[in-house]
Amino acid sequence: MADFLSTIQFALTVTGPIIVILLLGIFLARIGILTEAFIDSGSKLVFNVLLPSMLFITISKTGFSGVANFKLITVGIVGTLCVYLLLELLANYLVTPAEERGVVVQGAFRSNMGIIGLAYCFNGYGEAGLAAASLYLGIVTILFNVLAVITLNRSLNRHRSMLQSFRDIGTNPLIIGILLALPVAWWEVEIPFVLLRAGDYFAQMTLPFALLVTGASLSLRVLRYETFNAMFASGCKLIFVPVLLTGGGILVGLRGMELGVLFMMTSAPTAAASYVMVRAMGGNPALAANIVVVTTFGSLLFTSIGIASMRGLGLI
Repeated sequence: MADFLSTIQFALTVTGPIIVILLLGIFLARIGILTEAFIDSGSKLVFNVLLPSMLFITISKTGFSGVANFKLITVGIVGTLCVYLLLELLANYLVTPAEERGVVVQGAFRSNMGIIGLAYCFNGYGEAGLAAASLYLGIVTILFNVLAVITLNRSLNRHRSMLQSFRDIGTNPLIIGILLALPVAWWEVEIPFVLLRAGDYFAQMTLPFALLVTGASLSLRVLRYETFNAMFASGCKLIFVPVLLTGGGILVGLRGMELGVLFMMTSAPTAAASYVMVRAMGGNPALAANIVVVTTFGSLLFTSIGIASMRGLGLI
């Protein structure tokens, strides 16, 4: 009984604080304290300043050996490619109209690793988990963007060039923050105390602020547009993708924190950036928004169940 309670407690330690802050964000937006202008500015602050600063400081302080887990990263890359191909195959037979196939596929594989995924890892394993997830985040995010362009181009017949996609990746603040941190970590460059302390301040406020803004930006009104396509994508994102990638991690020998990080990053909900890309490329934005909302709340439940199950089996 004590082991069972300990397992449940660990799972709630990971997801519980996130639930509270997301709900607080929704509540504050509902009563008008967090306005649309604040949400817009806050989202830009998180993406362009806070998250890159946190990733830079985390990687720099940890050192290269602490973030460069190549087995974890390889599982993430190979697993994501396999998931993408399987989703394309399933969507070809199950998703209609054809124009929505790319929206469904992207919604099913593209995780919100930068906010929810990192928050899961930090709550579960502290700074060590955050460091282990950082390089994984940078590399797999590049793959997410490339695959998203491919699948949306295929279904929408919009030929957004891969050159433009790689230009967007090259100017992504998260990628820049990680790339700048790697040589600092490799050569163990000592960061001046003033800059390190300022960076720590940014790092400490990043995840709570990002979760608050994420909660405030969620609109429950989109749930009225429930469709089979939204539920199919959400089910794949919440169950199929985490199970397949985590199973692959188990097969190659990942255990403990490494396996926990893999599961938490893949069980994160659909990235809000998927909605932005769908809208920009002329897809179905209501469907994309629905997937984001359903997976955001569903992820909290299914991640808790997954963590408790793997903890009970002694895998993490």
